[in-house]
Amino acid sequence: MKTIFTRLALLGCLIYGSAVLAQQTDCKFSVEDKTPGQELRTTPEYLMHEYACGGSAEFLFFSLSNSQDVPILNFQLLGKSKDFSKMYCFDKDSRVYIQLANNKIVTLVYAGEDQCSIMIYDDKEQVNIRTLSVPFLFIKGSFEDLESAPISFIRVKYSGEMKDYPINTALTRETMKPTYKPDR
Repeated sequence: MKTIFTRLALLGCLIYGSAVLAQQTDCKFSVEDKTPGQELRTTPEYLMHEYACGGSAEFLFFSLSNSQDVPILNFQLLGKSKDFSKMYCFDKDSRVYIQLANNKIVTLVYAGEDQCSIMIYDDKEQVNIRTLSVPFLFIKGSFEDLESAPISFIRVKYSGEMKDYPINTALTRETMKPTYKPDR
């Protein structure tokens, strides 16, 4: 019951910005811009998936934004490798499918221009870093479905391919604190 209340309260903080709900929960925003006529709130990035093998690693982060009462999922993919890492691209047909433990599927639609990941070389660590940050929109009614059950699986439709991301109940990293609970 506490989990449901916390989800509803955080949803209220993000979508409605209610002062009452904000006082009852710890609403943290990494970006909060209340320029008249253009309100934007964004939650901190949250680690959803990680894969590390040998000299390469891949991390998937989500954050939520509210821009003019429109909920947006910010999708960020980060890859590190001593070799060249795979390039991922998004186009108008790209989607994120989030499967919940109750077997409901939440679909998000890509909301940007055609875009591919960019690669940067880090001289200090001597690794190639590939990043991709893009926005996705929720299909009507799907945002509320996220409150109904934990996340069990994420499938991303990139340009020309699909990739699956199984979701763990907890992720603990030495370099990233705290422990993340991506299924919630």
